[in-house]
Amino acid sequence: MRFNKRVLFKAIKSNLKLFSIGFFMGSADLVPGVSGGTIAFAFGIYQKLLSGIKQVTGNFPRLLLQRKFRQAWQVIPFAFFLPLGLGILSAILLLTNLIKFLLTNHTESVWGFFFGLVVASIFLVIRKITNWQLWNFLALVAACILTFWLVGVTPSQTPHDPLWFFASGAVAICAMILPGISGSYILLILGKYNQVIEAIITKDLVSLSFFGLGIIFGLAMFVRVLSFLLKNYFNLTVSVLIGIMIGSLRKIWPWKEVLLTTTDSRGEIVVLVERNILPNIADTSVFTVIVLMFSGFVLMLLLSRLDKQQSCAPEVS
Repeated sequence: MRFNKRVLFKAIKSNLKLFSIGFFMGSADLVPGVSGGTIAFAFGIYQKLLSGIKQVTGNFPRLLLQRKFRQAWQVIPFAFFLPLGLGILSAILLLTNLIKFLLTNHTESVWGFFFGLVVASIFLVIRKITNWQLWNFLALVAACILTFWLVGVTPSQTPHDPLWFFASGAVAICAMILPGISGSYILLILGKYNQVIEAIITKDLVSLSFFGLGIIFGLAMFVRVLSFLLKNYFNLTVSVLIGIMIGSLRKIWPWKEVLLTTTDSRGEIVVLVERNILPNIADTSVFTVIVLMFSGFVLMLLLSRLDKQQSCAPEVS
């Protein structure tokens, strides 16, 4: 009986951990500039996530087409995906309106918290490099420069139709699964971020269905490339991911000056061009942002310590 209690306690603890990580990932993905992949990588579940996605998008549909329904059901790692997925979904359903409100009314505070969180994540991911070489450093610098440029690209406007939702989902999920690149920001560049948020709030099932199909398609294609790179060129690939994370800090720097705006079809003001500036020390809100920045940094480090770090050795098959 004692053994069964121990097993039950371990299962509950594991599910709560995955749910918490999923909730954290979903919360991060709602903010343009922050990637849920950063959270997954920092907490050591990234490669397991890629491996599970490969199973679901590869073996599962193949077995279904062969009418091997029982075997298809068994290849899905429910013990991993169910609590993680519930955490992500819970964050999206519970926090979408709150994040939208905070980004509108307390923008600098939100950026400050997530800036500290991402900086802490960079420190955690750097420790995963097992052998630093010149090529690793050069790859890191190149990825940093490219990402720094990408997050400064002016957002465009795209039509509000199903095909664009499909294409946006496919492109955004590729960014969302990468540590450092925010799928939300890619949606912002494509002019789809506000449209997707609005579709969630208004329960626009048609748009969300096409967006979801795009996500599935993008995952099926991109995850295999990334899995191959992590399996065969682990240190080099992680170096690139670190560079992406560092470059993405440009987007989530809290203090900005708006240079150009436009008005969308609903009459809402959309920022097109902005630049990072140094904070005005005389402004009392600066202290609040710095405290939140430090809080995000410390919270990420504390959560990573509570979590039992998994091995960094390549395990993707």
